[in-house]
Amino acid sequence: MKIDDWLLDILACPKCHSPLRVDEAASELVCTGPDCGLAYPVRDDIPVLLVEEARDPAASGGTE
Repeated sequence: MKIDDWLLDILACPKCHSPLRVDEAASELVCTGPDCGLAYPVRDDIPVLLVEEARDPAASGGTE
């Protein structure tokens, strides 16, 4: 997964507007907001920043 640093600097979670961090192992961008934490998929190096497409680690029993 390749996300340019300049792009990551301007991307934000569409739900809570917090910064995103890269999770290389899962090919996701994860929200850093304390009350959100949604994980957005990255497909073919393109972030899919749709709340409907996001995975909620808290709902699936994750500990992120």
